Amino acid sequence: MVETEDFSISLGEGEAMEPMMQIPSELPALPLRDIVIYPFMIVPLFVSRDKSIKAVEEALKDNRMIVLVSQKDVNMDDPGQEDLYQTGTVAIIMRMLKLPDGRIRVLIQGLSRTRIESVNSSGDHVRAVIDPVSEPLAPENSLEVEALVRNVRGAMERAASMGKNISPEVLAIIANLDDAGRLADLSASNLELKVEDAQSILDIAEPVARLRRVNELLSKELEVLAVQQEINTQARADIDRSQREYFLRQQLKAIQAELGEGNELYEEIEQYRERITKAEMPKNAEEEALRQLKKLERMHPDTAETATLRNWLDIMVDLPWSKQSKDNLDLKKAQIILDEDHYGLERVKERIIESLAVRKLTPKPKGSILCLVGPPGVGKTSLGRSIARALGRKFVRLSLGGLHDEAEIRGHRRTYVGAMPGRIIQGIQQAGTNNPLIILDEIDKVGADFRGDPSSALLEVLDPEQNSTFRDNYLNITFDLSNVMFMTTANVLDTIQPALRDRMEIIRLSGYTEEEKLEIAKRHLIPKQIEENGLAKADVKFDRRALAKTITEYTSEAGLRQLEREIGKMCRKVARKKAEQGKRFKPVKIAVENLKAFLRIPKIFVEEALKTDQIGTVTGLAWTAVGGDILFIEAIKTKGKGRLVLTGQLGEVMQESAQAAFSYAKARSGELGIDAELFDNFDIHIHLPEGAIPKDGPSAGITMATALVSVMAQRPVRKDVAMTGEITLRGNVLPIGGVKEKLLAARRAKIKTVILPEPNRRDLEDMPSEVLRDLKFVFVENVLEVFETALRKPKRSTATAAAK
Repeated sequence: MVETEDFSISLGEGEAMEPMMQIPSELPALPLRDIVIYPFMIVPLFVSRDKSIKAVEEALKDNRMIVLVSQKDVNMDDPGQEDLYQTGTVAIIMRMLKLPDGRIRVLIQGLSRTRIESVNSSGDHVRAVIDPVSEPLAPENSLEVEALVRNVRGAMERAASMGKNISPEVLAIIANLDDAGRLADLSASNLELKVEDAQSILDIAEPVARLRRVNELLSKELEVLAVQQEINTQARADIDRSQREYFLRQQLKAIQAELGEGNELYEEIEQYRERITKAEMPKNAEEEALRQLKKLERMHPDTAETATLRNWLDIMVDLPWSKQSKDNLDLKKAQIILDEDHYGLERVKERIIESLAVRKLTPKPKGSILCLVGPPGVGKTSLGRSIARALGRKFVRLSLGGLHDEAEIRGHRRTYVGAMPGRIIQGIQQAGTNNPLIILDEIDKVGADFRGDPSSALLEVLDPEQNSTFRDNYLNITFDLSNVMFMTTANVLDTIQPALRDRMEIIRLSGYTEEEKLEIAKRHLIPKQIEENGLAKADVKFDRRALAKTITEYTSEAGLRQLEREIGKMCRKVARKKAEQGKRFKPVKIAVENLKAFLRIPKIFVEEALKTDQIGTVTGLAWTAVGGDILFIEAIKTKGKGRLVLTGQLGEVMQESAQAAFSYAKARSGELGIDAELFDNFDIHIHLPEGAIPKDGPSAGITMATALVSVMAQRPVRKDVAMTGEITLRGNVLPIGGVKEKLLAARRAKIKTVILPEPNRRDLEDMPSEVLRDLKFVFVENVLEVFETALRKPKRSTATAAAK
């Protein structure tokens, strides 16, 4: 290894070099790192590589001449010919000193440029076959040479004045040096050039071209020095300003100390300044916080605005501008957590795992906002909590039910008394990280009045393209919400603003089957209630048949809340018994036989299929907010003038369905085996029991048509058939929604056959296997197929009587 000291000694015109010696064609070679030696330079070198030391010793034995050639790669310890530049410098060793650490120090002087013909590094030292280069003289009285010499001299003086480390002695030599080649080499040796640039000068033998190249590098160096000087000036100005502010603060502190006031405020200001720095805010937020802090510093501590400004600063420094929790993207672990917390809901879990997979592959995905829609108690909010646990994120729940004020989302302006940020910013502050999972509960119950429309404010929050620059009115600064994972829940979609609904991916959570409720009760509800009521696991045992009876006769819901309350009621009675009996207490088994002692009489009358086939009575299927139910539709004919009478608190859509069914039956009376005169001489009365409950929707169309045709044609309706579907005037059957809830209701009522519209066949793909196993499905496209399946053939005597 060859090292150089921090200076070089170059010969000027007044310093004579040893008489020119005859240069052999082969010499020992000394590879150099990070330096290029020019002719006439005197440079001290430290030599540490074994081969390099041997080369120096070999040169000293012979004529003291050695070839200095620079390496292309400074990290190469044993360079070959391809690792060395093709042009080097023949030098003479003036002095040599051995150091205690094994290195040697040599003082060398460059003699002449030389071409490296070949290099032999196989021996104990490197040898090179060389071809010395004779440098031509620069043309005399050349204007170009004169101009270049002046430019280089002036540039070197400017570089020294701008801070370049060039000694006055070198500048003096340059000022008196007229030889273009010597001037080029001397200038290049004092510019601290990169090895590549320095070597490019060594490669040029022609003095004018060499001086031109040095002039180019000098111009570039002057530009760099100008920029460096500008940076230093700016840094110095910043330091001066900081020192000035420091001295002024110290003076202000002394004045306040003399007045006996201000110490607490000063300490508070300093604490705020330190907290602002630690908060790692974005640049615009930090600038605004410091500006408001200076404003607070000039205020009197007792003014009302001081308290407002303090509150604002407290929120600004508490917000997690740069603090994030690390996502757990282990898909298997996430699946285990979701399965632990929730039974069933396979489609929902699959969609969540897909989101995690995308997040694993894309660090910052712009995915859709999930909206979980379903009846109360099916686990929408708890599912969001499980997702947060699976991801390893903080969980924040914001209830939007009954929200009317837009400021609850965007925040109040600081001009109001009692102003505060919106719920989104408060939730992030509460979470302590800028990437929590925020679930917006009951988004379908957001209102709107003269105070604004919160749904419109949520458009910005839930849009991945916009929420990176969400502006809260209280902060008056943008906050990046793109790291937050938003989810929403709703019971129905009808009341959600269409533009807001468009920003969300809808995932429906239907009601649970009896088997699913039984499994959830065993896995989650019973252990939870046993623990909450202070019981041990062995204190109470639930019989499976007793749980099934509790589900069917004491609860009527799509979710699980009422079931949990009933289980809690039984556990409380066991807890009372245990508390009263003490050590005499024996474990209790809750079975069908003693269920009444715990829950008293059943609360729910379970609608079951009809016992016999009846004329004019049809079993329909209905969707409700708490699941599905069966609905009996009754029809009779009475003497009259052909009017259609509807009772049972029917909505407009259901009334229109009944009118369409009536018109269809009247138009197709001959095809249906109905005497056309009956429609003129009899009134048709269609009634839906439980008149106190409003009913509406198009899906009862085929049910009312079947009841009407049954009573007019005197054809009994099969007792084990239930149906749902919309009818048109042409008799076509249109698809409907809520299929799962309706099929669960049919199964619960022990219906055997269900008639569904043909387009709803695809809905059975997501249906539980037990539902598909217990029900028979008939898919229809026309109402005539419904009549064929649901209506019995009329008896001959009955048909004759009906015709008369």
